[in-house]
Amino acid sequence: MWGRIWTIFVSRNKEFYRDKPTLIWNFLFPIFIIGSFFFMFSNDNQKLYKIGVIRSTYTGPKSVTILEDLKKIKYTELIWFDSPYEAEDKLVHHKIDLLIDPAGDAYFVSASSAKGYISEILIKHTSSNEAAAILSKNVIAGREIPYVEWMFPGIIGMNLMFSALFGVGIVLVRYRKNGVLKRFYVTPLHSFEFLSAQILSRLFLMMVSASIIFAVVSMLFNFECKGSYLDLFVLTLAGSASLISLGLVVASRLTSEELTDGLLNLITWPMMILSEVWFSLEGSVEWVRVAAKAMPLWHLVDGARKIMNDGATLWEIRSSIVALFGITAVGLFIGSILFKWKE
Repeated sequence: MWGRIWTIFVSRNKEFYRDKPTLIWNFLFPIFIIGSFFFMFSNDNQKLYKIGVIRSTYTGPKSVTILEDLKKIKYTELIWFDSPYEAEDKLVHHKIDLLIDPAGDAYFVSASSAKGYISEILIKHTSSNEAAAILSKNVIAGREIPYVEWMFPGIIGMNLMFSALFGVGIVLVRYRKNGVLKRFYVTPLHSFEFLSAQILSRLFLMMVSASIIFAVVSMLFNFECKGSYLDLFVLTLAGSASLISLGLVVASRLTSEELTDGLLNLITWPMMILSEVWFSLEGSVEWVRVAAKAMPLWHLVDGARKIMNDGATLWEIRSSIVALFGITAVGLFIGSILFKWKE
């Protein structure tokens, strides 16, 4: 028995280290992830509290004192807004923690934001002239968005991302490695037709599972969708198709499941971090926000939040819809060109 175990053990090790791309990837991937996180989050002056400020030609005397004191706090960042409507929208959706109106010597805070509570304490107790500098408090108008409702679209989007990329990418590579695709190759089936069928099959499964998850969670936690369920369905369909097409491009020529798994992780982790699944990117450096908007998951999550939390229509999120369908078309086109039936 031990001899047979040893034989399988040795053969599997040989199979692994003879697969040079996978071997190299197993060393490079953790180094890449650690390096990326070090580069993004190693700043000693990283800001914890984001305080919005409405630009104005006039600044009240109390606001001048408060703003000057807030600038001295190491972990507080002031984010300036030209539009008060945009600023209030960011506050409602917890993308900023507190909002100051210098012209009115007032501040706005969301009662459902824990960081907003801490920011309010900073407003009241960091001034050198505390008694004269406290601003008047205002509660934001409209229904506040609890964090769990803000996060819910991101969780659904993340689940769709993993289902799309790994459900298609790994399966295709396994088909190629086991010779299934080689058998399809001798039939009249075209690569575009085969990939289209893969997209439709995975789309069907993803939409059914997402609908069930959405229904169950909505009943358990009494979530509310302020927009149209049809609009949400169309957006989810477009987002799922774009993620599937991305998985097809990755798996179009690979034969190693380990390498495919590594490359898919390389795609999913940046998307999960930069697509505002867990936290807002408000106040981050400009290139991070630009990179985020190039990712299909960002458009899916952002559009879903606008429909569910704000009641937006498809026309109001048309830029995200166009981007998602564009990514799908490009991904399917590139995948069908690069697609290889045999090892």
